[in-house]
Amino acid sequence: MLSSLSAWLVNPRRNPLARLHMNAVASRLRKYGLRYDDLYDPYHDLDIKEALARLPREVVEARNQRLKRAMDLSMKHQYLSEEAQAAQTPFRGYLSDMLALVKKESAEREALGALPLYQRTIP
Repeated sequence: MLSSLSAWLVNPRRNPLARLHMNAVASRLRKYGLRYDDLYDPYHDLDIKEALARLPREVVEARNQRLKRAMDLSMKHQYLSEEAQAAQTPFRGYLSDMLALVKKESAEREALGALPLYQRTIP
């Protein structure tokens, strides 16, 4: 019962409030030319840092360019032009598959009793 209620609450196709929230987030991301996956901070979660390290260099460079452009626009108190905003795809993900794989591997390491890769030390 609780899981079906929580699934309904966060599903934008079923819940009008979730749809409103998703549209508001998409509008804000389009103004700066960002994608939702760009908001993940690699310094906050080491799994995200590992997932970014495994992505192709072109994808990571495109992410860095989007972040730089967003910071530049924010400092100038400006937004992207309407034409550029229309071309943005804020919810097209590039990180979620790799992040799921990294989290699965770290859960497997934990289940086996091994230290995660980023906590291992050389003796």
